[in-house]
Amino acid sequence: MNAAQDTRPLTETQDEEMRAFITEHEKQYYGMMSYYACALMQLETRIRDLDISLAERLDRRPVESIRSRLKTADSIMAKLRRKGMPLSLENIWEHIRDAAGIRVVCSYAGDIRALEEGLLAGEDMKLLERKDYIREPKENGYRSLHLIVETPVALSDTVKNVKAEIQLRTISMDWWASLEHKIRYKKDIADPEAIERELLLCAEIGAELDSRMEALQEIALVNSQIKE
Repeated sequence: MNAAQDTRPLTETQDEEMRAFITEHEKQYYGMMSYYACALMQLETRIRDLDISLAERLDRRPVESIRSRLKTADSIMAKLRRKGMPLSLENIWEHIRDAAGIRVVCSYAGDIRALEEGLLAGEDMKLLERKDYIREPKENGYRSLHLIVETPVALSDTVKNVKAEIQLRTISMDWWASLEHKIRYKKDIADPEAIERELLLCAEIGAELDSRMEALQEIALVNSQIKE
């Protein structure tokens, strides 16, 4: 979902409790989502600026793609229920830390560290939580760096500190996560354990490919500098 959009129309909200809640608090709910949308636009601008500034040092653009989304009303409702929290504007604002989400796909694992350092160097960017699934992958093989940050957003002369999630991945981490989701949730799989083992092996192969490609990039860089 593009950050410039707000939320889905009420008619697309399947949860009856959430539909009734938005109807009652429509102005406040959509006002809150506007802050999340603006936070995503600010973060995307910062990432694109970093991409350009890092290109001068690396002699290449480290960012392959940027995708952003606002969490749907149904997803917000489902997450509150999983947390055992009642539906309220306060609980959404305080406890749904990924209502605004942005995913950055990088060329190499080293680019992830450089982008993280650049993002957090700003005085207005506060790191709330960091989960490094690259150094410590999930049991299923999932790898990515997740940052929960807080950034100030000004709307109508009111400044609010907005929480957002930033996911940083390499190309191989991204395609593995995308295909793993499609494969894992197919119905009537005869041998799910075999599928899980193979997916884990593919994740390990992807990690090896990341390492080898980054090493090749460093060799190519050294060779080009010697020729110069």
